[in-house]
Amino acid sequence: MIRTEGVTDVTEETFAAEVLESALPVLVQFTADWCGPCRQLAPVLGEIAREEADRIRIVQLDVDRETAVSVRYGVLATPTLMVFRAGEPVRSIVGARPKRRLLQELEDVLAPVGSTDPDRTDLDAFPEVRI
Repeated sequence: MIRTEGVTDVTEETFAAEVLESALPVLVQFTADWCGPCRQLAPVLGEIAREEADRIRIVQLDVDRETAVSVRYGVLATPTLMVFRAGEPVRSIVGARPKRRLLQELEDVLAPVGSTDPDRTDLDAFPEVRI
């Protein structure tokens, strides 16, 4: 499997703990060693993993070794990027993307839960305190 700093490998055995039970949203890259676009996407995912570590986890799963997970989620092509939040898939993207476009496509997934305002910050969740 393609090794990328910041991107964790998951298997059938670790999928539930690493993905479904994660407190953060998790982007799963369904990948394969022979997949050229997966290799192109690897450094992009590594950068996002480092830059957005407080908002999303990024993991990869080898579709050739872990076929049961791929079948369970209907993965038919690589790379498929699937975002899970609270144990459920909430977004699926097929194919490699430049970093900027991928971040745009993930913007709503990266927003705090319940946030409808894209300009909202975590500090907006706290009421103003007057002394």
